[in-house]
Amino acid sequence: MKALVYHGPGNKSWDDVPEPRIQAPTDVIVKIDATTICGTDLHILKGDVPAVTPGRILGHEGVGTITEVGAAVTTLSVGDQVIISCISACGKCAYCKQGVFSHCLGDEGTSGIGWIFGHLIDGTQAEYVRVPYAETSVYRLPDTMRPEQGVVLSDILPTGHEIGVRYGAVKPGDVVAVIGAGPVGLAAIATAGLYGPSRVIAVDVDAGRVEQARRFGATDGVVSSDDDWREQILAMTDGLGVDVAIEAVGVPQTWNMCLDIVRPAGHVANVGVHGTGVDLPLQDLWITNVTMTMGLVNTDTLGTLLKMVAQRKIDPDVFISHRFALHDMMDAYDVFERAAETKALKVVLTA
Repeated sequence: MKALVYHGPGNKSWDDVPEPRIQAPTDVIVKIDATTICGTDLHILKGDVPAVTPGRILGHEGVGTITEVGAAVTTLSVGDQVIISCISACGKCAYCKQGVFSHCLGDEGTSGIGWIFGHLIDGTQAEYVRVPYAETSVYRLPDTMRPEQGVVLSDILPTGHEIGVRYGAVKPGDVVAVIGAGPVGLAAIATAGLYGPSRVIAVDVDAGRVEQARRFGATDGVVSSDDDWREQILAMTDGLGVDVAIEAVGVPQTWNMCLDIVRPAGHVANVGVHGTGVDLPLQDLWITNVTMTMGLVNTDTLGTLLKMVAQRKIDPDVFISHRFALHDMMDAYDVFERAAETKALKVVLTA
């Protein structure tokens, strides 16, 4: 089969590789119908995730059709079309019993983290993928949804919702600022509206993205290259700062921006994947009663979000900016890597 293979920082190729095989009785094999590229994949290609070794097939999002099931799989069948969660959960370990699927202990020899696709095992940017713990790690795609719509539920919608909105403790009446109007930031904007904030402010260096964020539910926008960007945000509150600042980029500058605008007793929710350290001015922050959160998505709200998407409470189509055939993977990467120029959000590849 063909797959997108990582060959070390800065190097990738669309290669011929062996098809995956059932390795455990809880596995299924899925033929990919739709997949996409994530900002995390770009972090891997920059060398920010050293656990990813050369030869790894990338990708952790996808929708596909089951072609083979392991001996222990009883609730899924060949022919089922399923959404593949970016997090694999055994459903039995101590972390899974707490709902912390992101740190599933499992029995794959990858204990301690539930994100294994395109990280610790081969991923979804391929014609076929092996899915461990299938019965607790996939969701049937409703007949009313297309595969490309389901892909949005694999990662970005749960990540924006859980790590941005829920960890940020967004509540009715809050003023929320989302720093970074890329796909995950837009997912936070789209799901923040479910909790009744009074304002959702999109902040980005790209004026086009700021304007586009209004389609996802942003009530206001600020271009962060403006000299008075902070004053603009403070003017939208009562001068004290926002209740919730969501960092959705993963660089020190945007982290610092969140600290600059959050009010005392507010929340800073870090969603971005950071490849380098950031400063934590604890000598100034200790007295502010600010709560800071961060983490890897658990996808424990994927089922709820699936219902919201199926009922069109959330529109997945607005996230998709470019469409490619699966075999045009290298072209899709080129477009996604040049997002500032191409205006790419989610690029979806279909078989």
